[in-house]
Amino acid sequence: MNALDENLQKLRKYLARFESTGIQNRINGNDVGGELGQFASISPVDKSAICQVARGGATDIDAAAKAASNAFASWRDLPAKQRREILISVAEGIEARAEEIAICECWDTGQAYKFMSKAALRGAENFRYFADQVIQARDGQHLKSPTLMNITTRVPIGPVGVITPWNTPFMLSTWKIAPALASGCTVVHKPAEASPLTARLLVEIAEEAGLPAGVLNTVNGFGEEAGKALTEHPLIRAIAFVGESKTGSIITKQGADTLKRLHFELGGKNPVIVFDDADLERALDAVIFMIYSINGERCTSSSRLLVQDTIRETFEAKLVERVNNIKVGHPLDPATEIGPLISEEHFNKVVSYFDIAKTDGATIAAGGKTQGDEGYFVAPTLFTDANNQMRIAQEEIFGPVLTSIEFSTEAQALEIANDTQYGLTGYVWTNDLTRALRFTDKLEAGMIWVNSENVRHLPTPFGGVKSSGIGRDGGDWSFEFYMEQKHIGFAMGQHKMTKLGAL
Repeated sequence: MNALDENLQKLRKYLARFESTGIQNRINGNDVGGELGQFASISPVDKSAICQVARGGATDIDAAAKAASNAFASWRDLPAKQRREILISVAEGIEARAEEIAICECWDTGQAYKFMSKAALRGAENFRYFADQVIQARDGQHLKSPTLMNITTRVPIGPVGVITPWNTPFMLSTWKIAPALASGCTVVHKPAEASPLTARLLVEIAEEAGLPAGVLNTVNGFGEEAGKALTEHPLIRAIAFVGESKTGSIITKQGADTLKRLHFELGGKNPVIVFDDADLERALDAVIFMIYSINGERCTSSSRLLVQDTIRETFEAKLVERVNNIKVGHPLDPATEIGPLISEEHFNKVVSYFDIAKTDGATIAAGGKTQGDEGYFVAPTLFTDANNQMRIAQEEIFGPVLTSIEFSTEAQALEIANDTQYGLTGYVWTNDLTRALRFTDKLEAGMIWVNSENVRHLPTPFGGVKSSGIGRDGGDWSFEFYMEQKHIGFAMGQHKMTKLGAL
């Protein structure tokens, strides 16, 4: 039996438990059916129904918000050491079920096992990291003045809503939920309707690790139903959202009446700038990795290649050769590098850009076609002879599609890189340190890597500018979102007070 067949056999075992009951909402430690019935989760691999999923609505969200509110005080007041131990146990539970998580995620999302096997373990890493931050999460400052001893402390904001996307759902769920729990908040989680499987696994793992009922609640459903009810609910104090910029704008409006705190990780049209003095082989590896891994379905992908005119032809020729060798196939085959796109709707969107590129005058140098007879597979694609005014350079395609644009000078490269509504990440390849410092200072992006692909370091801030997001995750920045600052002033002995109304 080969590795693919072994993984398929394991998949059947993991999915068997959902055949009769499907995936239910999990509210206050109990399985709850959806107010609006059920919907089918479809695998992008062969368009088959995986299982039925509870379709939550306003009533389900209300029950989950009340459960989170009722559980908040006891979770907030649990000694930090005990909260840390529970989160460490969650990390251990994730590690113990990492294979199950990865295999289910591959079938649910179409992502390649090559990457999802690592993403599951990154989820455990997220819980371990934030567990270790619990002890000092409430730490503040001492700000002495002549008359007062001023101290600050942080307190958890309360029940929060977490809305996560479909591209790497398990890892991104842990990225939001772990710091929320570490801060002392309780959570209502609304997973993406296109990839609900591993959200169910996460809440199971958390409860088995000792997380009290009501601290983490999961309500499945659609954005315009369950999602809208969550963003508008008065008991939910904040919303952490990962997804499209357009959806972020909608959530802003929905949360306005209840004055919710918002944290958005949104879209990107991220540039990777390759100067002619760069290590071109390393730059080539990074350019390919950052757009064609994870099916190109990630916000930090470098979907615009800005390459200097003196090396453009050589660099693009090497790109074409490498892109044509990328293995597209079944996501549970360990050799696969690109699997199917998440859904028919998204597949049609990505494929539409093949005609858009030709209409706008670009060249399809590689790919530009669908692949296979079943499932939502597309060939990795490279557009050349492009300029930054084309739709393929301005719109987030969110697939394995790279647009190459030529530049001649540093000033021109910076102008092109910044000429977009987005500002999530940027990647710069040059061996000129002065240029790197100068260029990154002017590049409009929340995160920039120089001579590197995206290497995530958990204590550093993660987030974008412009239409790419609001706020920062990572390290202490996560606690800044999930906690409120509180100031307390203690009088230093007696001091003269202004008296009003004294006789």
